[in-house]
Amino acid sequence: MDFRNSPSSSTTSSTTTTPNPAITTATGAGAGAGPASSDDPMHSWWESISKARSRIHSLSSILDPTSSFSLSSLADSDRPALSLLSSIDAYLAISAALSSPLSGSGSDPLCHWLYDTYLSSDPHLRLVVFSFIPLLSGLYLSRIHSLSSDSPSIPSLAGFEAVLLALYAAETKVRAGKPVLVSVPDLSQPSLYHTPRQKPNSNPGSGHTRNSIGVLAPPLEPQVAVKSTKRAGIVGVALDCYYKQISQMPAWSKLDFCRFSAAWAGRDCSCQEQFDDEPEITGFSETRVSENGFRIDDVTEEISQLRIENGNGNGNGHSYSNGNGVGSSSNSSNGDLGSKGSRIPLPWELFQPALRILGHCLLAPLNSQDVKDEAAFAVRRLYARASHDLLPQAILATRSLIQLDKRARADAKAAAAATNSSSNANTPSKARKPEVLLVSK
Repeated sequence: MDFRNSPSSSTTSSTTTTPNPAITTATGAGAGAGPASSDDPMHSWWESISKARSRIHSLSSILDPTSSFSLSSLADSDRPALSLLSSIDAYLAISAALSSPLSGSGSDPLCHWLYDTYLSSDPHLRLVVFSFIPLLSGLYLSRIHSLSSDSPSIPSLAGFEAVLLALYAAETKVRAGKPVLVSVPDLSQPSLYHTPRQKPNSNPGSGHTRNSIGVLAPPLEPQVAVKSTKRAGIVGVALDCYYKQISQMPAWSKLDFCRFSAAWAGRDCSCQEQFDDEPEITGFSETRVSENGFRIDDVTEEISQLRIENGNGNGNGHSYSNGNGVGSSSNSSNGDLGSKGSRIPLPWELFQPALRILGHCLLAPLNSQDVKDEAAFAVRRLYARASHDLLPQAILATRSLIQLDKRARADAKAAAAATNSSSNANTPSKARKPEVLLVSK
């Protein structure tokens, strides 16, 4: 695949680039199913294994050859694509390559690999690409906004944009020009299971008409380049695609998104502390354990004092603690990931998918505690940002997530206390010696 004519970023809505016909054509074809598989299930299984091993070997040739980690063991497994998805070592190696200062250009071989892998018909290989969407989106938005404000010349990030446009084109084909609708219940009824006694009058002047259908997302228009006015929408659609697969994403991918979300919100503010007046939220654990059983050593550490980062929100290793044990640190094991985030514009089309992902990270029962803690910190940061930007929808959504988080933590604390009390009650105590009373005659 050739990225030389791929879409590149622009600073104004009127500036566009010449699209690459090969990319747009391949994107449209990749949005649907791949080549027709054989009727023989054994043949299809072996074809999938061979394709995954071929993609892993090509990835191994792209990564740093001096790295101590080798992908050959993953390629030789019975399920190579899923082994690659669940390998923390592979994720850190790919993250280091994506986080390099020269990454994201049209000639970046790793962006080529992600693009071609997404266009494959193997669903497990696509999951590997989805797992890097938070990191890719975070690096892209942070760089494009920080560089556009500091210098007039912006380096090409066409490699990042080609991957994002591939996801956008696939989702555009799936939605088929229709909006995403949601059914809004009639709040005048006692519950969701009640039906109105009489049908509402359709006369607009009667005042009884209630719209029960809401537009969750407008129809998508095909895009062949990333314009400045469409950038947030394209990245938001990519995050929506990530959210659809989030239950299969590893913990470290969710942690990356939580850290970038906190960095996007900007600097620390006392607004994020107003809901944490009770010491019911526990601090972060020193060792991270994902739901897959892999350990992420020393991802974050608890900080006892509040440190204000710089105005762009991209200080190295920002941290926050409000006295109640809610804290975060962006010192990551994959190349100081937190230093790459910066404060960016957050329109609703980008705010909305970010809150969906954070809601899953915060409330899904199978998430590890470190994911929930990072999500709690990011949601409080975003609430402070929404309060300063005066965004009613974002304020309502973030406040709801904070209240749900507080309630979940309070319930977990009460359940732990009840468990401890019951275990103490069932523990046999040492038999007391009979008392001997001395009675004088």
